[in-house]
Amino acid sequence: MPKVGASGTARGQAFLELEYLELRPLDRAAGAVLGRQLAALHRSTAAQFGWPTDNFIGLGPQANGWMDGWPRFFAERRLRPQLMLARGKGMDRLTLQDGEELTEKVAAFFVAGHPAPSLLHGDLWGGNAGMLPDSTPVVFDPACHYGDREADIAMSELFGGFPDSFQAAYREAWPLSEGYETRKTLYNLYHVLNHYNLFGAGYLGQAKRMIAKLLAELKG
Repeated sequence: MPKVGASGTARGQAFLELEYLELRPLDRAAGAVLGRQLAALHRSTAAQFGWPTDNFIGLGPQANGWMDGWPRFFAERRLRPQLMLARGKGMDRLTLQDGEELTEKVAAFFVAGHPAPSLLHGDLWGGNAGMLPDSTPVVFDPACHYGDREADIAMSELFGGFPDSFQAAYREAWPLSEGYETRKTLYNLYHVLNHYNLFGAGYLGQAKRMIAKLLAELKG
């Protein structure tokens, strides 16, 4: 992470001065190091899921607070707020109804066991990672909270940008649980809904397909 040089307010606006980092795309070696480092970060835990304050996912608001159960947290603090925003953005009634049905059934994706709280980056797409000229990997622009570690891995696969060595090194350090491929769609639905709310209807079709796929999984 870049070092903080200064912060404060001026003329009613907040400012943050950060160290300048000369960033480059991750190569294979740096990707492997980052994968192992992320697994180590995820071993940092807490008593509950969430974060002391609300924050942002990109330009979108992200509700936090603390909850004991991950499925309930993900339903109430991730999917439901995005669906409420989507209603105001004009999302069609059928998609909203299907989204609400899915939200009510989130716990069904965790019948094999619930995850422990892990410290997450929270917005781990390829644009928020890179390496320095000496190949040191760095990540930035987090949306931190304690949640299921698979949520970070899922987002890293949503838009690409990470070398295969990153995924391989992470899984070697800490293998993912059975059912991840289905939960990956669940976790990435949150980000696709956020993109719909921020950037418009170009993400509607993707959101519809993801909701339909997840509901079909539940019906077996």
